[in-house]
Amino acid sequence: MGVAANMGLDSADIPYAAERGVNLWLYGRSFGKATVPLKALLAHEREKHVVVMLGTFVLTPRGARRTVEKARRELGIDCVDLFLMPWLGCTSRFSPAIQDELVEMREEGIVRGVGTSIHDRQRAGRLAANSILDAFMLRYNAKHPDAEQDVFPHLATRDPIVISYTATSWKQLLKCLKGIDMSPWPGADTGATMPPLTAALCYRFVLNSPHVHATWTGPANREQLDENLAALEAGPLSVEEEAWVREYGKQVKAKRKRDYV
Repeated sequence: MGVAANMGLDSADIPYAAERGVNLWLYGRSFGKATVPLKALLAHEREKHVVVMLGTFVLTPRGARRTVEKARRELGIDCVDLFLMPWLGCTSRFSPAIQDELVEMREEGIVRGVGTSIHDRQRAGRLAANSILDAFMLRYNAKHPDAEQDVFPHLATRDPIVISYTATSWKQLLKCLKGIDMSPWPGADTGATMPPLTAALCYRFVLNSPHVHATWTGPANREQLDENLAALEAGPLSVEEEAWVREYGKQVKAKRKRDYV
């Protein structure tokens, strides 16, 4: 589980998360007050941590390189572990010139890998099978499991890294909804009151997939950070638990569609 510190974490929460075992960090323009403690962390134990840089509005080869160079300066590191082109297909270009620049930076060693964050699942599937990209950041959760059909079947060709985000579907899976009819929770916790889901169950569902290497969590405070990290300690969902979470996500999606009609 990687941490995106742009949702409210304090500076002191970065070393605290590292003490809890976090070693995967999403870095971008909105990282803000977490930059200084992350830089200090990397200065002392760089080899233990993975920095993923999410670019913003990269439209040219020069823009891609500037984004990487800026992150290297701000964090005091020689190499960005993974550089992600932003929202490929919406607000960024993926021209041959940009691709050449990404490959060149990878060969120079200022990035270890290149990838993209992408909403267009069909395009993601094609790029997963055949492209220069080493990694994909995808929306994947119990409400939106469509990557299972559109992307995951294409991963076997090159086996790129998959990092998921919005495990809670922007908290929609955590909110009570009327008109949801579910059987009793099949898990061992007989005191559970689902629905709605807990954040830990949302993360466990995502990480149950053999195709997902990691998932982002963006806690607003240390309490939420602890709750989310507890998902790792709980381990995989059972077959019955996963089926229950999947059905709940399906009903939430259907309910939300009806609400907008």
